[in-house]
Amino acid sequence: FFACAQSRETMRMIPFRRGACFALGYCATAARRANWSPVLRPKSTAPKNFTDYESMKEAYRPRVPARFNFAKDVLDVWEAKEKAGARSSLPALWWVDEQRTEIRWSFEELGFHSRRLANVLSEECRLAQGDRVFLILPRVPEWWLVNIACLRAGTVLIPGTSQLTPRDILHRLQVSEAKCVITDESTAHLLDAVGSQCPALTSKLLLSTRGRQGWGDLTALMGSASADHVCVDTSSDDHMTIFFTSGTTGSPKMTLHSHCSFGLGLTINGRYWLDLTDSSVFWNTSDTGWAKTAWSSVFASWTQGACVFAHHMPRFNTSTVLQTLSRYPISTFCTAPTAYRMLVQEDPSRFQFPALEHCLCAGEPINPEVMSQWRRLTDLDIYEGYGQTETVLIAGTFKGMEVRPGSFGKVSPAYDVQVVDDEGRVLPRGTEGNLAIRVKPHRPFCLFLEYMVPPEKTAECFRGDFYLTGDRGVMDKDGYLWFIGRADDVILSAGYRIGPFEVENALIEHEAVAESAVVSSPDPIRGEVVKAFVVLTPEYKSMNQYELIRELQAHVKRVTAPYKYPRKIEFVDQLPKTVSGKIRRVELRKKEWDHQM
Repeated sequence: FFACAQSRETMRMIPFRRGACFALGYCATAARRANWSPVLRPKSTAPKNFTDYESMKEAYRPRVPARFNFAKDVLDVWEAKEKAGARSSLPALWWVDEQRTEIRWSFEELGFHSRRLANVLSEECRLAQGDRVFLILPRVPEWWLVNIACLRAGTVLIPGTSQLTPRDILHRLQVSEAKCVITDESTAHLLDAVGSQCPALTSKLLLSTRGRQGWGDLTALMGSASADHVCVDTSSDDHMTIFFTSGTTGSPKMTLHSHCSFGLGLTINGRYWLDLTDSSVFWNTSDTGWAKTAWSSVFASWTQGACVFAHHMPRFNTSTVLQTLSRYPISTFCTAPTAYRMLVQEDPSRFQFPALEHCLCAGEPINPEVMSQWRRLTDLDIYEGYGQTETVLIAGTFKGMEVRPGSFGKVSPAYDVQVVDDEGRVLPRGTEGNLAIRVKPHRPFCLFLEYMVPPEKTAECFRGDFYLTGDRGVMDKDGYLWFIGRADDVILSAGYRIGPFEVENALIEHEAVAESAVVSSPDPIRGEVVKAFVVLTPEYKSMNQYELIRELQAHVKRVTAPYKYPRKIEFVDQLPKTVSGKIRRVELRKKEWDHQM
């Protein structure tokens, strides 16, 4: 496999081209239609980086230095190894689009372009260390460059999905006080609509083939920027990234991570769960707005010097995924359980996956039947992992372990995980309780720092010596963990976390809605979908219910991110409530699941 490895002098002469999907310059030899001969790999479940689960636990002894920066201490090290011939010839980033156009960048080229972008942030945008950058880009190579450039410049990155509405964007910009936004044409008009209400915002960078008033041209600015940049000196505890994560009440929480919590902490994912090496080609299909992409497509993979494979694919398409797995030398594949459910319906046995060795899933529980079907069709197991935006891998099924369908495996060496009661007392094995991480006497370095907004939410998730994940489960006598359900009401649909309060807020704005309660409902494809129980105002009770459902669904799509809309709506006369007037969502959810099952 050819990886572009050019000298610094040659790279300065790379012409900057503008295209529909990307705008950065690249070597002509690296942008061509796929034309490779598959390398057949033996199908093996033997781990590459450890012997077995017990040896992995013994080997995991992380050292947290006082100063750490992923760009300097990891990426630049791989760049040096690459130049010295001490790394495989695979690219660091291998990007393709629907037309099979490719960009392949080595670690040296990632360094070259990201240093230019770091200078743009520091000099053109006048951002200082600790300033916040709000990023909304799809799966384009520049998304990865912004991630690295923010590390080099010491700015705090805030990723967002392209499905955000103006209201979502306004909330994020105002509470984060971001000084810079970076996006493309698809979202720029939404940012313009709310930008005047965000006094902290001083810079806007646009990735586009066309200019836009009030926006800096990202491609042109990078083209004229120097590639000489000295990475800032960051403490391991300095702020690195913020993710907005949904909760059951209120607006999404600002989840803050440090340079070490993800930059060092996700070593556990890359080295052990994903079992990557510098000879791995790893494809993770997560949306760029979610923590899972930072998990797998930045830190975990590049910690191991692996090749990150990315397909532009605006929407998940089963045929595209299967063809891509067949056409390219992808050795490791991670996607959501919902995606596997869709893939097995396409009959992947029609394809050959000559390079594929390791399949994984995360984001929601996977159905044992889907695991069985995938294995029957591909001769490969699916290794489930469990974690959160606030953490690295909490538990997982690792290579060499028995795969027990329905269980997400054993505790990750990164944490001491226990099942506890509501007061934080450890429960006997086999007893249902709260899945929790021990934080006393020593708090794990690979745990989020805090919820910045609202700050009171941080204290609420700790009980005694433990951080409560918000999930309930059981640990069996062999140490396997089994997921029971959310302790709160967050809905996990097709890998998305959806807070019911956000959907209820959107519904109540419609004049037909007097009250509403949103819960999860089982779905054979998505695992769970959003269901709304709606009490109508008197004026709308005689309206055609089918038309009203369509109208309410369209309304929610307009006022919040489209993936949050209720796919099911049931009209009721009243909602079950406690004596104090709180809606008993647990009762509605139990009724819904019992009825559907």
